[in-house]
Amino acid sequence: LVKMGRRPARCYRYAHGKPYPKSRFCRGVPDPKIRIFDCGKKKQPCDDFPACAHLVVDENQQLTSECLEAARIATNKYMITNAGRDFFHIRIRPHPYHVLRINKTLSCAGADRLSTGMRGAYGKPYGTAARVKIGQVLISIRTKEEKVQVAAEALRRAKFKFAGRQKVHVSS
Repeated sequence: LVKMGRRPARCYRYAHGKPYPKSRFCRGVPDPKIRIFDCGKKKQPCDDFPACAHLVVDENQQLTSECLEAARIATNKYMITNAGRDFFHIRIRPHPYHVLRINKTLSCAGADRLSTGMRGAYGKPYGTAARVKIGQVLISIRTKEEKVQVAAEALRRAKFKFAGRQKVHVSS
C-alpha cells in the first residue's frame, strides 16, 4: 500500500466540537512536529531585552503543529542572520494539545469491496493542533530596542506560515 501525503491544513482550520486531548482513552497519537518552544537566549533577564514584538491572532481557528514549527524555524533563522545569535529570545506561545482525526478511505481498484464508507466513521489520530482565540499571542520576541524592527519583520515573515489573519504588535 502506498503512503499518502498529508491532508492540507485547510481541512482542520476551524474547530468543530469539543477539544480532544491525548489521554488514556485517546492513544496512538503521533508526536507533534514542534518540540522546541523557546529559541535564542532564554536565560537572559528582562532588563537586557526591554523591547518586545508579538504576533497576535485575528480569528478563532486551529493551528497545526507543522505550521507552528515552520513559523518557529522561519523566525529563528531571520533573527539569527539579521539581529545576531545573542540578541533575542523567541517563544512560541500556544501548545498543540488538540488531536486531529482522519477517516481513512481507500481509493484503489477493488476498494468498493473493502471500504466501509461512512460506517464507523470515527477517525484515527492523525496529528495535533493548537486551538487559538482572537487576540491570543502566537509568537513573542524579546530583543534590544535597536533590533525591534528586525523582530517585527521576522514576525511578518512568520505570518505566511499560518492560515488566516494575524497582526504584529510592537511594544512602545
